[in-house]
Amino acid sequence: MKNFECMALRYHGQYLELLDQTRLPVEEHWLKIQTVDDMYEAIHSLRVRGAPLIGVSAAVFLALYAESGITENDFLKATERLRVARPTAVNLMYAIDEIKKIVHQSFEPQSITQVAEAILDADKTLCQKIGEVGAEYIQDGMGILTHCNTGGLATAGRGTALGVIQTAFEQGKKIHVYVDETRPLLQGGRLTTWELGKLGIPYTLICDNMAAALMRDGKIQCAIVGADRIAMNGDFANKTGTYGVAVACFHHNVPFYTAAPVTTLDFDCDNGLEIPIEERTGEEVQGVRGAFGKVLWAPENAKVYNPAFDITSAELVTGWILDTGFYSQSDVEDGALRRLQNK
Repeated sequence: MKNFECMALRYHGQYLELLDQTRLPVEEHWLKIQTVDDMYEAIHSLRVRGAPLIGVSAAVFLALYAESGITENDFLKATERLRVARPTAVNLMYAIDEIKKIVHQSFEPQSITQVAEAILDADKTLCQKIGEVGAEYIQDGMGILTHCNTGGLATAGRGTALGVIQTAFEQGKKIHVYVDETRPLLQGGRLTTWELGKLGIPYTLICDNMAAALMRDGKIQCAIVGADRIAMNGDFANKTGTYGVAVACFHHNVPFYTAAPVTTLDFDCDNGLEIPIEERTGEEVQGVRGAFGKVLWAPENAKVYNPAFDITSAELVTGWILDTGFYSQSDVEDGALRRLQNK
């Protein structure tokens, strides 16, 4: 495996390292990933997160695992274990399936490594293209709402939705980003603000339930979010709370976009009803746990419903920003996403 370094992922000839995103922004701590259990735990616990980066991380780990001299049977067991670490993010399944295609032909570590490197390099390129496509829809002077985290912490490149914002900023557009804190794990408050600060992009952190009022008051001119899985009719899964953002945008006539790579399209999924939604532990809603310790604001025995994602209907989406281009509602209704399968 060749050496590389991304914002949240790096390898320098010994072992894979991941930036532990549960500790941000308090500290930048890198995790050594040496076993299948290490990789599974990092994905499941959100130490590594973001649909594209999850897929890339799993692919790179599997390449290193194959190079360690294990048997084909053990390797295939590892692919199946990692495949279920996060059930909603389709990039993980895509990356594993691409590697298994090679294994079914012949179990050769060098070939597996080539596939993993291609997935890594492709994600960087996809992010660049997404940024270029989407920046055309960001106008000078805009207030932009975003939800969750979609930058270099979620991809191998500059990001999806945040990559669009970064590209527009680099083009000289004077923009201001309103960052949903993104309950319950605060990926916006902890991670997106951290990235925007490093990039020098002006931002204001808000509670999730403040967004609609800001739209009413004319502070927000568009919203752009990422996606963890996009169905063929344009419905998509993203961090819980995205649906509420879309509804508020629809009511206030604010353009609402989702930005993602083609690898986030699920060609076997006709609509959002078919997307599996991961439900996580109630502890994440009852309080916060992380580098800053443990704080509870609800009884430990409180009954909790904690879906990690929700589904946004295609009818609420102004446009889909992919690395292959921009797709309007009429494009998607005409089957544009389905036609990307063989490209």
